[in-house]
Amino acid sequence: MEELQFEFQQKIAQLSLDFQRYLIDTVDLKNRLIAIKGARGSGKTTLLLQIAKQKLDTDKTLYVSLDHIYFFENKLYYLAKEFSDNGGENLLLDEVHKYPNWSREIKLIYDNFPSLKVIFTSSSMLEIYKAESDLSRRAVAYNLKELSFREFIALETGIELPVKSFEDILQNHNQIATDLVRKIKPLALFSKYLKMGAYPYFKENEAEYNQKLLNTINLIIEIDINAVEDLNYETLVKLKKLLISIASSAPFTPNITKLSEKVGVSRNTLVQAIKILDRAGLVNQLYKDTSGIGVLTKPEKLFLNNTNLMYVLAKENTNIGNVRETFFLNQFKGLKEINLSEESDFIIDKKYTFEIGGKNKSKKQITNLENAFIAKDSIEIGFGNNIPVWLFGFMY
Repeated sequence: MEELQFEFQQKIAQLSLDFQRYLIDTVDLKNRLIAIKGARGSGKTTLLLQIAKQKLDTDKTLYVSLDHIYFFENKLYYLAKEFSDNGGENLLLDEVHKYPNWSREIKLIYDNFPSLKVIFTSSSMLEIYKAESDLSRRAVAYNLKELSFREFIALETGIELPVKSFEDILQNHNQIATDLVRKIKPLALFSKYLKMGAYPYFKENEAEYNQKLLNTINLIIEIDINAVEDLNYETLVKLKKLLISIASSAPFTPNITKLSEKVGVSRNTLVQAIKILDRAGLVNQLYKDTSGIGVLTKPEKLFLNNTNLMYVLAKENTNIGNVRETFFLNQFKGLKEINLSEESDFIIDKKYTFEIGGKNKSKKQITNLENAFIAKDSIEIGFGNNIPVWLFGFMY
């Protein structure tokens, strides 16, 4: 255990607090068992270490990744016992889905060491509430989204800008945008964000970003999905084929029969595969009404999860109209209820209708609708119910 503690102290010493993800002040550390989920590359490890450095007593804290060679010969439970017996209070566990029987041992740690707080991260694939041991009554779960446009700006320019609520944007978008334009050039930054701003590692090497994102996609399918679903090689290949098929058309209304023939799987298997890609943070499914959605209900529209995935997977098939819709959905997902609109593009919280378009988009489709807005691209400042689409990247 001493070697693990030494490695942790080295990581903490080298860790910067200059940029912090939005979730760091949201996680309630009064809870004894905390799960932080998120797609690979979203910054879970850095978040975990920053929580340790900024909010916990590092002398009574231990961070370890569960793919560490230590666990080739040692059990997590006994590490927790030794750590607790020696006065440890905060055990931070990274990538738990890479450890066999993780949920059973975490449950035992929670039950047997009441003075120990456990914070663990996992792939977004991991369904904590369906784990083999019952953690649903114990773990408080948080989901770490990809970088918002606001966070991208902070990383890219060093300019920290405040979060704006959805309601504030609706009511005061003109003044908010006017204030922001004095500090940044939103359109140039937004154009870059759409192509390479969703994952923090864009700062490491922009020239290699697309290749690194492709590598990340492969790792999600081959490692993260497989660790949870235990799929054979042929099925993993078909998941990749499905993702490419979705990317070349998304967002689109899927013809499940044709798509299943193209990928080479049955209808039910295809619907399940789409849901797997959704949980993995690669695809977004959307419905007109989320009530009554069953396990084998096909999505009414399919999107890639973020615009960076569109540019790296669809390449020359990337359409700017599709990009705008994908961005809008991505920024709202997990923050507000968002569904397909009967009359327009999206409806938020079953109340606010949105049409997404370029700067010349007309009001034709929303003329007779209450609480209806146009989210417009290529404008810095909006007016009336015309709101710059980039402004919805400031909600977290």
